Amino acid sequence: MPEPSIVFTDVNERQGAFHRRTFIMGGVVAFGLFALTGRLASLQIVQGSKYQKLSAANQFNFRLIAPPRGNILDRNGKLIAGNRPSFRVMIEANEVKNIDETLDQLSYILPQTLTARRRILRDINQNRRSVPTIVAQDLSWDDFSRVSLYANDIPGVVADMDWVRAYYYGGAFSHVVGYVSKISDKDMTRELEAPDADSDLLHHPSFRIGKQGIEKAYDKDLRGTKGGRKVEVDSRGQVVREDPAGSISPQSGKEIVLTLDADIQQRAIDVFGTESGAAVMMNIHTGEVLCMTSSPGFDPNLFVSGIPSDTYKLLHDYERNPLFDKALTATFPPGSTFKTMVALAALENGYDPNITHTCNGAFPFGNHVFKCDQHHGTINLHQAIVTSCDVYFYQCALSMGGPDPVAKVATKFGLGQLFDIGIDGQKAGLVPTLDWKKKYFEKRNPANMRWWPGETPSFGIGQGFTNVNALQNCVMVSRLANGKKAVNPILVKSIDGVDQVSKVVPEDLPFNEQHIAFVHAAMADVVNSGTARGAADLGLGPVKMAGKTGTAQSVGAGGGRTAHGAVGQWDRRDHAWFVAFAPADDPKYAMAVIVQHGGFGAAAAAPKAREIMRTALLKDPDIQKRIVGVNIEDKPPPMDDATSTDPDTAAGDATTPAAPPTT
Repeated sequence: MPEPSIVFTDVNERQGAFHRRTFIMGGVVAFGLFALTGRLASLQIVQGSKYQKLSAANQFNFRLIAPPRGNILDRNGKLIAGNRPSFRVMIEANEVKNIDETLDQLSYILPQTLTARRRILRDINQNRRSVPTIVAQDLSWDDFSRVSLYANDIPGVVADMDWVRAYYYGGAFSHVVGYVSKISDKDMTRELEAPDADSDLLHHPSFRIGKQGIEKAYDKDLRGTKGGRKVEVDSRGQVVREDPAGSISPQSGKEIVLTLDADIQQRAIDVFGTESGAAVMMNIHTGEVLCMTSSPGFDPNLFVSGIPSDTYKLLHDYERNPLFDKALTATFPPGSTFKTMVALAALENGYDPNITHTCNGAFPFGNHVFKCDQHHGTINLHQAIVTSCDVYFYQCALSMGGPDPVAKVATKFGLGQLFDIGIDGQKAGLVPTLDWKKKYFEKRNPANMRWWPGETPSFGIGQGFTNVNALQNCVMVSRLANGKKAVNPILVKSIDGVDQVSKVVPEDLPFNEQHIAFVHAAMADVVNSGTARGAADLGLGPVKMAGKTGTAQSVGAGGGRTAHGAVGQWDRRDHAWFVAFAPADDPKYAMAVIVQHGGFGAAAAAPKAREIMRTALLKDPDIQKRIVGVNIEDKPPPMDDATSTDPDTAAGDATTPAAPPTT
């Protein structure tokens, strides 16, 4: 066993080691204190404002408020499209840890169907986490009160009131005013490409975008400016209180006033009932459109919150196409209403109105026999317009050698034209010419490029290639009634109080006033003694209406000939037209009515035009003065949608099928 050694340590050496360690540790502590002091200074002095904002952000939330859309009014200030309050419940997904658990808790207060729950989960997955998802809306007061009572106990659940788009006339304005709906992926992509796109507003659950008509065309004007609500929240994200000083009120969209008259528009949709067609009315001096309706309409309120797929399918599949705008988008052969243009073109090209032709119900030409519904005997141009004799107009059109002279007049009167009325959807239709046919068939069928003589008779009665929409036919009769100016239609009267009525003076009509007066007189006799007698009697004493009936052939499903008049399969029946202006001796209003597959114009379209025109005339103070002293109630009431038993009245304007090309 080794002996222990004895070690002697110098006292000075031990003290030196202690001092070195103390110095090192002191330096480390001093450096730590210096670093901590610097960091605290940086946080509190240099970056104090930044963290103050972050702290406030944890304490306060700024919740976006979607602006109410601007109102849409009629010319008299009646509200067509506005906003109504709606109670709703939403889930803020970024404040919820377990969505299913939260929905389970909420279902005890507000029961959910399996379909509704799937929709909620789908919306949550599609939305941004920061964007609330609507669970239910349009709640009753009892349901809303119950949810509000317990909402604070369920994290992420918010119950509040929102403003929802409301359409107060249902289907009367469904096509021209349109509707709003949830923004689609396609719309979102397009909107985000704009330099001034507001992503937060576009993703907000209350935001709706215009989908048709005025709502779509003036969507940016109607949107308004978003606002925000500053609220204080607790650690669970529940609202403790609101800070009014920090909130910003949203600004509603611009107010748009239309030239339409709600009473006339409503009357138009009423007289159509379930029938398919359109009616357009204009002031012949200003061009203001008083009525533009398409029937049957649809309830645009269905689309605001999202239309159920089965409901949309019913609307889409219905044969009378309630979703289709028949005033602007649909085009039809004009039928015998086109005879006004043929007659005027003939007069402008030196045709003698005293020339007579004999109608025996048929006109053989080439290898085809063109027919007429009546045997009108020997008649002149005036009588041919009044009785709507097809045989006369076959020969009248042939006397001009082809379509170009008539097309020149018809385009000046608005047929085959597009008009800047502020909304999309117009179809130009067609008034054929020699040049058009050559270009159209050059690649499709070169052997059919020329205009065949056998095509002229059908062209002369508004059949063949010719097709127009209701707005164009209304413009035609408006310019015809005006006689001097090529008036253009105007639909928007003002935007936020700024007058939008066109200041451009319409161009002059380059036609002989005596020739126009000749057509006027014939149209007056159409109502007095011709194809529309009785059916178009206004019953307003000295105030009379002038017009022209038209029955246009259509082709039903599967092709083939149509059923003449209002008989047979609906989609094979003729289309019924009536164009008119009133008062006949001092015109102010003009209109066009088309009843799709309605049969004869005198039976189906003229009575509807009569009722719509009566509404406009009875509202006009100047015209009321003319009726003073005449007791309207003592006069026998006009026929209501009755078909005259007189064959000249019921069928004198019927048209015949387009002839095959004849060499």
